[in-house]
Amino acid sequence: MTAKRPTMTDVARQAGVSKATVSAVLNGTAGVKDATRDRVHTAMGLLNYRPLRGRADMDGAGEPRADRSVALLIKEHDNPYYAGIIDGARAVCNAQGYTLLVASSAGDYETERRTVELLRTKYVDGLIATPVLDEHADLSHLFELKRRNFPFVLLEEIRGVRASLVDVDNVAASRMAVDHLLDFGHTRIAHLAGPAYSAHSQQRVDGVRLAHSASHVAFPPSAVVPAGAHLQDGYRAGLALFSDRDAPSRPTAVTCYNDLVAIGLCRALAELGLTVPDDVSVIGFDDVPLCQYVPVPLTSVRVPTFEMGEVAARMLLHHVESKEAVPPQRVDLHAELIVRRSTAPVRPVLSPTSAYSAPPHGQLTE
Repeated sequence: MTAKRPTMTDVARQAGVSKATVSAVLNGTAGVKDATRDRVHTAMGLLNYRPLRGRADMDGAGEPRADRSVALLIKEHDNPYYAGIIDGARAVCNAQGYTLLVASSAGDYETERRTVELLRTKYVDGLIATPVLDEHADLSHLFELKRRNFPFVLLEEIRGVRASLVDVDNVAASRMAVDHLLDFGHTRIAHLAGPAYSAHSQQRVDGVRLAHSASHVAFPPSAVVPAGAHLQDGYRAGLALFSDRDAPSRPTAVTCYNDLVAIGLCRALAELGLTVPDDVSVIGFDDVPLCQYVPVPLTSVRVPTFEMGEVAARMLLHHVESKEAVPPQRVDLHAELIVRRSTAPVRPVLSPTSAYSAPPHGQLTE
């Protein structure tokens, strides 16, 4: 016999309060004591209670709602990386009778906060999120999801937030890219770093450093070049890194935060009269379909985005439909290096040097 879903009456009994008090807590009504509010939220977590959206909260089991939906919150609407995640999540949701809604924060914390609050209160049953994690981000809206027992799954880890997570090991994947270049004999390798709002940015820098520390090749701080996540970010960083530098002083290889940055870099190199991979080897990250169609097919770290969307959606729907509390789960998917024509063995130069200086267009820092 299937256990019935816990009701508001069950929460009230567990917390030792009235149904009216539970309703007041759920609606954020003023006048409820903090201690009482905490008891209600604790009872909700213990019972895995969530208010039913789109109809009154009634005792007893009813027919499944026809308007069931979950949301996917991404950071960059113009990044094809998310297309695979959306497709994978939508396939699972469609099969289970859920509608998938997609929203973008555009990497802006305040937009993310407002969007999460809107989704939580407007008949959405759960959330998959790639959170904004810059140094100014206030994570209170995510803690509020936990407090209200609202189901959500993250695609980037947030320290201090116990939540289900689907990701790849970005440190190991980034190290794999640099190891490929070291095996090709490159000793002057730069890294175009991602935006501050992504935890993946620092993880990929850590992977670059780890690969160098395991070799005999030095990695100066100036080799980490702030870029971003978009085509124009790679283009601008590439011009700054390679303009007015002779062959002995410039990098012979570059790893990039993602494929868009790498493609932008390739355009900058072409405008400067440098060829890929003869003058500079380039590696992207994500392996979006575009990598196969650019003039020089791009070597990239492949992230299994469709599988990521599938796993995250299955995990979320398990949380949504479970009659009992589900402990947070973590799934690390496998990334692999896809080698194409944008990387090649280093070419010797007439006056090699063991280190290179920062470009003249501004100080390059970590």
